[in-house]
Amino acid sequence: MMKSEKSRKKKILYKCSLGNTISDVLAGRDGWTETTADDWNFFWTTREWMNTTFDRFKFKDRQFVCHFRNDFELTRKDFLIKNYKKAKKSLGKLELKQDYSYIPSSYLLPSEYHLFVEEFRKYPPDTIWIMKPVAGSQGRGIFLFRKLKDIQEWKKKDTHDNDIVPYVVQCYIHNPYLIGGKKFDLRIYVLVTTFRPLTVWVHREGFARFSHSPYSTEAVDNALVHLTNVAIAKTAVDYDPERGLKWSLDKLFRFLRARHGQSQILQVMDDIANIILESLRCVQGLIIQDSHCFEMYGYDVLLDANLKPWLLEVNASPSLTASSTEDFQMKSRVLNNMLDIIDLEQRLNGHEIQVGGFDLLVHEGDVINIPRSGILNRPSTMFSSRSNLRLGDYLESKKACPNT
Repeated sequence: MMKSEKSRKKKILYKCSLGNTISDVLAGRDGWTETTADDWNFFWTTREWMNTTFDRFKFKDRQFVCHFRNDFELTRKDFLIKNYKKAKKSLGKLELKQDYSYIPSSYLLPSEYHLFVEEFRKYPPDTIWIMKPVAGSQGRGIFLFRKLKDIQEWKKKDTHDNDIVPYVVQCYIHNPYLIGGKKFDLRIYVLVTTFRPLTVWVHREGFARFSHSPYSTEAVDNALVHLTNVAIAKTAVDYDPERGLKWSLDKLFRFLRARHGQSQILQVMDDIANIILESLRCVQGLIIQDSHCFEMYGYDVLLDANLKPWLLEVNASPSLTASSTEDFQMKSRVLNNMLDIIDLEQRLNGHEIQVGGFDLLVHEGDVINIPRSGILNRPSTMFSSRSNLRLGDYLESKKACPNT
């Protein structure tokens, strides 16, 4: 038996701290066996373990964990904005900064409150702003406002409470792209296997989450109108999990292509690829690189009425809890493809640009470009075009084998 064939037969030990889809996927992998000891090859662990144990854990060869040590540089809203602003400031030229705008005007509170007030006064009086706790999830603590007095209670509390939760305040994207009168955002799965050099994969599957209620700028205090989180939708009196507040990316992009044409949607793909690429470059020199680490991020992206994508946030632990059989099957495919890329079975030759539903966006710092015909390119000195991104190619994703 050849050496590569022997390595494929070797038992792979895994440890898992969660009980959702990832647990089922790991249990179903051929040749993988669960362990409770520290002899694992693969550990799907928690942020708590990374904070308390990672630095003193003695890693051996062929041991992988699912987070980078300080992923908060990308995934905490305040750090993401701080690093984005720093990168944008370094560009210098105005035209480059305009090209680089993929996060709305944002400020960190309470530290940048006075800067925010100056900015606030430059905008029309009916401008809507949105407040988000920096480490919040599932829509908790988010609210919209138009007037400074609407956040005075929050500011007043800050002067008396040293434990106040820091917030991010952003100019609200008031003109979202609507389908059926509702706003939505995209959940995109992005796998980083190394930051230095940067290697990035993006999965073709994902989903669009719709708000529960039709969009209106009049109802700024109605979370069911403005937020797409499932946890928020469940608070509605008439919430029905079968109503279909999710679309697959396949369905979404088929809809968009039918309405706008292939060339315009290819440009949207490139714009999303640029957001992923530049957001990772912002933190590339900050993330602690470790050969035992990888991470799959959940990127949340909003399209405005002009089909311009905006980055809302990056999730370090995107929800893997399935809301339906279809959702479970999709997340299982994403996770299995992720494990194929980690390649503890040693099946890959290192030259793949597609593994299952994952397409290689960046390989060791080099952006992967593919030829396209008929695309309407916008000139840009900052970004590459024709990126290897195929969001929504659902059937091809299902059929692709690990060593494609």
